[in-house]
Amino acid sequence: MKISLIIPVFNRPEETGELLQSLSLQADQDFEVIIVEDGSSLSSEPVVEKYRDLLNISYYFKENSGPGPSRNFGCEKANGSYVIFLDSDCVLPEGYVQIVRETLERNFTDAFGGPDKAHKDFTNFQKAINFSMTSFLTTGGIRGGNEKMEKFHPRSFNMGFSKEVFDLTGGFSTMRFGEDVDLSIRILEKGFTTQLIRDAYVYHKRRTNLRLFFKQIYNSGIARINLQLRHPGTLKLVHSLPALFTLGVILLLLLSFLVSIFFAVPILFHMLLLFLSATLKNKSLSIGLQAVVTSYTQLFAYGCGFLNAFWRRMILGRDEFSAFNENFYK
Repeated sequence: MKISLIIPVFNRPEETGELLQSLSLQADQDFEVIIVEDGSSLSSEPVVEKYRDLLNISYYFKENSGPGPSRNFGCEKANGSYVIFLDSDCVLPEGYVQIVRETLERNFTDAFGGPDKAHKDFTNFQKAINFSMTSFLTTGGIRGGNEKMEKFHPRSFNMGFSKEVFDLTGGFSTMRFGEDVDLSIRILEKGFTTQLIRDAYVYHKRRTNLRLFFKQIYNSGIARINLQLRHPGTLKLVHSLPALFTLGVILLLLLSFLVSIFFAVPILFHMLLLFLSATLKNKSLSIGLQAVVTSYTQLFAYGCGFLNAFWRRMILGRDEFSAFNENFYK
């Protein structure tokens, strides 16, 4: 099986270099790498040149259009029969390609996805964000290794599919956020098979400050409503939980100020659960404390984006939108 790794890049030369370094150390080197520079002002081409002798790598520059069309662009240039998409802020363990190849040769599916983890060298803040994005206490078990395999929707930071899937689905849509879930839904609607390869994980660096993290997750909340309107029936109760959580916390805080301080007890108990879970998982009090902040940032950002989109799109009937659209890269 011929594999092509496609990486859209926007103003991330340093992180692209870290990803390419991890690719040069793969146990299985039988793959090509396609870097698609999406109108960046900070070029990754000098970084790519350093790996010309180490990797089978191609570099393309195009006008900015967002990650979805850039992934499609890379797929059109790919020589592989199976394409894998990675975010430029990921780093791969040495056995990643080998695990993917062996799993697909043993149990082929038209598409696959893998989870993400925090590398031991990541900052405590990045590890706290990773906890927020993967913990059952925050995401309700709808991401990564907790999704049911028969209903698994691969995410674009670690996702692959055959060229046949690309030809019959047209690849990623022009949605600015939620484009990976949109494609996963269309893949399943076409009758293709998917699987979660649990051991094909990536180290995902994610955002490095709360402002960027909030913006990313806020738009994810908006995207969920956009997806429901594109694909009626795909909105599940679990997707609305952060919005209900946000409203519940606001109500409890108001009651704690106006009626009794004891109304704040459920919030404090939830924070304690987050703190203990993150501390035990990462063996760090600092990460535990930061995880409380990042978890509430995530829940409120998603909840507010979801509620905003629900009001504007489903009640007022307005067109698809995103609140923060100057940078479409997660």
